[in-house]
Amino acid sequence: MADYDHDNGHDIDHDIDHDIARQEKTFGSGTSEESHRVELFERPKGLKGVYYHPVTQVCLLGFVCFMCPGMFNALTGLGGGGQLDARSASNANATLYSTLAFFSFFAGSINNVIGSRRTLMLGSWGYSLYIGAFLAVNIHPGAGAFVVASGAVLGVCASLLWTAQGSLMLAYPTEDQKGKFIGIFWAIFNLGGVVGSAVSFGQNFHSTADKVGNGTYIGFLILTLIGVTIPLLMADPNKMIRTDGTRVVTIRHPSWKTEIYILWVALRTDPLILLLFPMFFTSNYFYTWQFNGYNLALFNIRARALNNFVYWSSQIFGSLMIGFVLDQEQWRRRARAFAGWIILMVMVFAVHIWAYFYQKTYTRQSEPPGGGYKMDIYDSQYPAHVWLMIFYGLLDAMWQTTAYWLMGAMSNDPGKLAVFAGFYKSIQSAGAAGVWREDAVGLPYMNIFISTWVLVAAGLVFALPMIYMRVKDHTEIDDEVLAHMAHFEEMRRRREAENQE
Repeated sequence: MADYDHDNGHDIDHDIDHDIARQEKTFGSGTSEESHRVELFERPKGLKGVYYHPVTQVCLLGFVCFMCPGMFNALTGLGGGGQLDARSASNANATLYSTLAFFSFFAGSINNVIGSRRTLMLGSWGYSLYIGAFLAVNIHPGAGAFVVASGAVLGVCASLLWTAQGSLMLAYPTEDQKGKFIGIFWAIFNLGGVVGSAVSFGQNFHSTADKVGNGTYIGFLILTLIGVTIPLLMADPNKMIRTDGTRVVTIRHPSWKTEIYILWVALRTDPLILLLFPMFFTSNYFYTWQFNGYNLALFNIRARALNNFVYWSSQIFGSLMIGFVLDQEQWRRRARAFAGWIILMVMVFAVHIWAYFYQKTYTRQSEPPGGGYKMDIYDSQYPAHVWLMIFYGLLDAMWQTTAYWLMGAMSNDPGKLAVFAGFYKSIQSAGAAGVWREDAVGLPYMNIFISTWVLVAAGLVFALPMIYMRVKDHTEIDDEVLAHMAHFEEMRRRREAENQE
């Protein structure tokens, strides 16, 4: 970041508005020699160095999501939240993603003002409430409205958690480490789904009720409560130094007026982010058919739990594999971006062509009524069907990792990345809200499946020109315009305070 004169109070007071406007107009011009200075810092040694290492902090971040969203994923992956009747769970998810879509537009501003650790804590407790609601409905079957209400609260909390997560995960690594850090986070996060699914599989192995028992919900609830406390153990981002000696750029608590303006500036200075919105929109859209239209529709509770286990397990490998491709230093970053796009396109058509041949053999009306016989793990056709779940898990992890990587390729400024992450979760949630509601009202499985296939392919088509025009081999310092704006705002506030004294 550029060095600015803190001592010349007259010039700062007179030119601050012009400076902000100039930063916006000259964004990407790279005309200032001073702006290209990079100050290096010595990293701490010993145990302190381990604690303040970016990998350590990303691992702690991963464990927050291991305990909270990971348990949510394990529950959702069972289909119907582990219940026989999926309507309450589908309506809860529709409500959840509706509130998540709305509040994600403002979560980046909240994250920049109160800090990432507080944002993580506020966001994590909603998962405990949500899982507790399913425990309540298991005990009192008439409590479906409580599940829907808890979904609305979780949407607000999740917008905070995922925005803070995206900002930190993309700010801590150096440019050539972003794919690796995303892969590490995604692997730990998805271990939550793996562990939760393993617990569910073990507890429901001999179940004949076709829904999970109270013990599964209690176990998930305890794990989410542990996750709420992990942000207390994380380091202050302001004290973090990357492995190359550069300090993580942090926002200096600008005013709410400036924060709202930053949302507009982020779009105005980087309008090509709009081309990623279709990719964002579909990034949770496919869950509905996978979990309800396939896993819940065809399998009994034991097979559903095992499918869930292999699905989240394969995500670990998917994120690490695509992260390895996206971080190949012998390739230019633009070449890596195109390679990731090609891999995703091949996977999209491979798994959906495969799934189509299964989907055309059944409908929502042909499901066994009242929990009748469904496919078990010992049936001869089961192995082929479970492999489809594995490949869907690989595709999901590759999709999410690539989307974050593309955002990270556009900037290193955590303030701007927080806004991008907010856009990501908001647009993603809008898509998910719509498709979960479609499932709740009983839209045919084939309709949901075809819409999923079309939208996922379209998301990649729209992303291609953005990759071609916007992804550079190196992120320029001028891409950190929001950090400059925050710095100017801080100087304005200091000057106003001095004048009042």
